Amino acid sequence: MYSKVNTCVLQGLNGYIIEVETDLSRGLPVFNIVGLPDASIKESKERVRTAIKNSGYEFPLSRITVNLAPANLRKEGSQLDLAIALGILQAMGIVDDFDYEGTAFIGELSLDGRLNPIEGALPMIISMRKSNIKRCIVPYDNKDEASVVEDIDIFPIKTLNQVVKFLNSEEEVLPYKNLSNFSQYEEEQFDMDFSDIKGQEGLKRALEVAAAGAHNMLIIGPPGAGKTMAARRLPTILPKLSFEEAIEVTKIYSVSGLLKSKALIKKRPFRAPHHTASSTSLIGGGRIPKPGEVSLAHNGVLFLDEIPEFKKDVLEVLRQPMEDEVVTISRVNASLTYPSKFMMIASMNPCPCGYYGDPFHECTCSQSSIDRYLGKLSNPLLDRIDIHIEVLPVDYKDLKDEKNLETSEDIRNRVNKSRQIQLDRYKKSNLYSNSQLSPKNIKKYCRLNKGAETILKEAFKKYRFSARTYNKILKVSRTIADLDDEDLILEKHILEAVRYRSLDNKYWG
Repeated sequence: MYSKVNTCVLQGLNGYIIEVETDLSRGLPVFNIVGLPDASIKESKERVRTAIKNSGYEFPLSRITVNLAPANLRKEGSQLDLAIALGILQAMGIVDDFDYEGTAFIGELSLDGRLNPIEGALPMIISMRKSNIKRCIVPYDNKDEASVVEDIDIFPIKTLNQVVKFLNSEEEVLPYKNLSNFSQYEEEQFDMDFSDIKGQEGLKRALEVAAAGAHNMLIIGPPGAGKTMAARRLPTILPKLSFEEAIEVTKIYSVSGLLKSKALIKKRPFRAPHHTASSTSLIGGGRIPKPGEVSLAHNGVLFLDEIPEFKKDVLEVLRQPMEDEVVTISRVNASLTYPSKFMMIASMNPCPCGYYGDPFHECTCSQSSIDRYLGKLSNPLLDRIDIHIEVLPVDYKDLKDEKNLETSEDIRNRVNKSRQIQLDRYKKSNLYSNSQLSPKNIKKYCRLNKGAETILKEAFKKYRFSARTYNKILKVSRTIADLDDEDLILEKHILEAVRYRSLDNKYWG
């Protein structure tokens, strides 16, 4: 007695179709699972055995062999429980024949036969669609997440018993469709706004430029100047996620087990890890490599508050993901790649006491302690941060000023206009923002007028910029020109972009 059932396993964000082959033969009662299963799959024998009995079926007293094909691919996860149980029931003749080629089953079994929700349902569904699977049976609690993919029928099921009745045409289960249209979602609502920030016009302008071009940014200033307050309001001026971006973000959170709503994520991620975070939690890893903070911030913001307090070796691992927009985690069992296209916003005090350069407070730090503190940020890391902005304490008159301040909506409209200009410009280049420009594309798209060229040449000599910094200045000036709806980069655009890199000489010169 032989049966075959389709299911799926994940390696990173990629899913692979697995054929669960089950054979019942004469011999001493034994239950073997072969085909490189991990510990969670080996444990499924007891879950499957008990779930079948508690669902009202008799477990066969036969020699049971379950093969997970292809046998050379390592399998992980408890989502194979349902397929293994159905393979046994079909081999016993309890389940009728069904469309094996076009159907897949994913789900973890409870001992009483209930189907528990699983992690990574969305990337599995997307991968199965590419493998010509037409319908998939999933746990009921995964229905919203799985139904994001429209051209595959999703059947949400609550128990093993219900699956058997459905396959035997004894109970009708309709394909689940999420009626919410992504394009019709209401405007995002935030409980904070840029109008909350009093003063700090330079900081707000720098954040607008960063949002418009998806640039990395470093904010330096004394305690209480509003660095963290402003950074936490950055998501309120970022463009809405596109459907493709939302799919990418949801896949990452699904694999990580952080998808709380079990539906499509519609807000850009904002991740703010504590400075005690390890390099593994930042980049990702573990025995079974899971995404780290740089991947959880994909298409969103990674905020590092008090960045010098992070361990130096932890900060250095950010260099490659910031440049390549992907992170590859290599382990003995597997080498997995996760996307990491994020905006990094960092804040810091200028010295250990926080008051170096503050006109209202006296700094109590020695020069050696200041140098040691600032030295926690290496020049290669600073080079990868496009915008450096210094803030000073807010004046009393700014705090008491009751005039109407610009709202996040006002700024977001300008940011959206700038982003649309970039999308139109780069539609044939597979780029989304100015921050992604390669040296070849910089030459093509960042055209300066004669005066701007002269200013950049003099600034390069004066501040001794590196080649990478030179390219960053051109990218930022391209964004500033887009905000002004200018095709050419003018003198005022290059001056503002150079000003965002002139702090290097003051603090790290």
